[in-house]
Amino acid sequence: MNGWRLVGTLSLLLGAMALYLMASHGWDIEGVRLAIRATARASLVLFALAFTAGAMIELLPSGATRWQRRNRRYLGVSFAVSHFIHLGVILALASLDRELFWKLTNVTTIVLAGTAYLFIAAMAATSFDRTAAWLGPRKWRLLHLIGGWYIWISFAVAVGKRVPFDSFYWPMAVLVLAIAVVRLVAMLRRNRSLERLAH
Repeated sequence: MNGWRLVGTLSLLLGAMALYLMASHGWDIEGVRLAIRATARASLVLFALAFTAGAMIELLPSGATRWQRRNRRYLGVSFAVSHFIHLGVILALASLDRELFWKLTNVTTIVLAGTAYLFIAAMAATSFDRTAAWLGPRKWRLLHLIGGWYIWISFAVAVGKRVPFDSFYWPMAVLVLAIAVVRLVAMLRRNRSLERLAH
């Protein structure tokens, strides 16, 4: 599956998953928290696929990484949909139990996450040919580079602070670190290639 059909299918599946988890627990706090965790994990996987697409095709060229690179835009938009579903479920928690919501978060986290959501919205909005052309290639690359790494930082902070208290976040922490390693290794390899060409 490719392109916008991939986005549509993933969006429907993610929305259905969140609704099922909440409905199966009678729309109580436990169901909402399960949906928050599930959408967080789905968002991280989709972000990892989109953010490492260019690096993976350089490091491990294969049919799978060619598919990943070809669908990078659509994986990125799917990540945006997933993370906004995640936001919707978080707001549901806030409306159900405000005291618990503030035990789980704070103003600093909200500011950090809110900025990440602004980047996600801007990057998703410029994932269409017309808006990308309007922004221009240089600004587009800058937005997606800075935005991508800022989103990575927000994941690293959100996951890292929970790892000592909840083993659920250990696999997510490994994935967060792997994302950075893949990007940095590809960057170093590219720089070495350019240095060799220069000499």
